[in-house]
Amino acid sequence: MRELPLLEQLEDTAVVVSVPLNVRFRGVEHREALLVRGPQGWGEFCPFLEYGPDESARWLACAIETAWEPAPEARRDRIPVNATMPAVGPERVPEVLGRSRGSVREVKIKVAEKGQSLADDVARVRAVRRAAPDAVLKMDANGGWDHREALEALRALAEFEPAYVEQPVADIEGLARLREAADKEGLRVPVAADESVRKESDPLRVARLGAADLIVVKAAPLGGPRNALDIIENAGLPAVVSSALETSVGMYSGLALAAALPRLEHGCGLGTASLLAGDLTADPLIPEDGCLPVRRVSPDPGRLDEFRADGGRRDWWMKRLSDSYQRLLARGERSGDAGHE
Repeated sequence: MRELPLLEQLEDTAVVVSVPLNVRFRGVEHREALLVRGPQGWGEFCPFLEYGPDESARWLACAIETAWEPAPEARRDRIPVNATMPAVGPERVPEVLGRSRGSVREVKIKVAEKGQSLADDVARVRAVRRAAPDAVLKMDANGGWDHREALEALRALAEFEPAYVEQPVADIEGLARLREAADKEGLRVPVAADESVRKESDPLRVARLGAADLIVVKAAPLGGPRNALDIIENAGLPAVVSSALETSVGMYSGLALAAALPRLEHGCGLGTASLLAGDLTADPLIPEDGCLPVRRVSPDPGRLDEFRADGGRRDWWMKRLSDSYQRLLARGERSGDAGHE
């Protein structure tokens, strides 16, 4: 149980932004977020637009932790990261990879996009392999396949020797069933759980049911770095830290989580600032030679003005802030003056 800042403290510092994307992602062309400022700096509240107050409340808890509490003790000051390949045509793969600075060590490739086929996925993966022949590849299906489709996809993708395929089917039981079927066929493609960790009321069921070889964790959907660390410890599985497409300001929560992990066996999915056509700082968190420094970013005042969302969008986000805050109170968090900057 933590003591929350007053809602008025959040509202007084709140800035709503809308940042354009280089490519369409999760059906949107702008990334919207609400920033708040506390004693430690800025936090970013950016649940995806379709999420309701119950789910969004965890994202708010993360923003508050980032802005009001010191980060967990760091074990490293640089984080290996993967480049992220959206569900683009193969002809756009070199362009997207070109936004990374220096060498690309790992690439996470979006697959199972609605309206696309397995052949489209394989063509995209093959294009990534050509453009980055030495990179480790991993694929993310976001639960987009059913069991039959997922098994077919694992067969097709096995030739690329992926480090893992993330959330090939939607639920925990489905992941366990798929792993069992893949083992029977001798398909040595590790399975990672993402949505089955961050969107479940009991994220540890993944480990109990043997549904995954590793888990993908995001600080914001899990309520902040400290809560995510507890989940990882209790799951007992290797963990990969990933972004929720935050701006460079919001990325700090994920970096702080990755920096605090006892083990970090895979590159993290924290290189997504390159998917933004703009950012809130002139010095964004763009990977160099496959790594990011662990540093907190403050928004540039001019960039806040450039990307500020006013009118109806600000009103919508302010109500979302209030609704999510009330959910935190309902869960037993205490409201009080948690300190001013």
